[in-house]
Amino acid sequence: MLILKDERLDNRAGGPGRKNLPTKRAGHTRTVTERRPASDALRIARERVLTRFRWEGGHADLWRLFSDAETLSAVVAGLADPWPDHGVTKVCGIEARGFLLGGAVATRLGVGFVAVRKRDGLLPGPKVEATTEPDYRGLTHVLRFQRESLRNGDRVVLVDDWAERGSQARAVQRLIESCGAEFLGLSVIVDQLDQQVRSVLGQVTSIIHYEELPPVR
Repeated sequence: MLILKDERLDNRAGGPGRKNLPTKRAGHTRTVTERRPASDALRIARERVLTRFRWEGGHADLWRLFSDAETLSAVVAGLADPWPDHGVTKVCGIEARGFLLGGAVATRLGVGFVAVRKRDGLLPGPKVEATTEPDYRGLTHVLRFQRESLRNGDRVVLVDDWAERGSQARAVQRLIESCGAEFLGLSVIVDQLDQQVRSVLGQVTSIIHYEELPPVR
């Protein structure tokens, strides 16, 4: 479902929500996609992710990547590295981690940032919104951004921390294209997408694939 509407500023303080990251599921396998040779930035980012990453209670703890200055800098550089030659004009990021990562990547690429909020987050003015397909927990989300953020002809990359089913990425893709902009693809820290989903998301770049992470603990 895709909706264009004009909502007035309300009184709710919509802070970014916390997202539980995917856990490894029994019997879940995926064919590893062949990757292009890593640049120095991607190689360093991968090393830093593997050094800092932990499983906590069966959940992936990516927050600890951001508390270390060297790792955060390397991750942002790795996310941005494949994209300077693609004519990107805007970066999108979905709350919450997408705000942190997307904003930093946009700054590195020298382009603007488009904040994608979930249903109850404060977001004044005309908006476009879409409802996602169910995520790995079976939940759907309403995603929105300000209509004026994109113009016809913008070239947009979505930045996020982890992609498993791609439900949110596909919803953002629909929103971007509804504004007359071009969805170039997705840049993530961890890629857990299957090939069928990856094939409809433009160019998908990642720092690391799910299979490269240590076993769930």
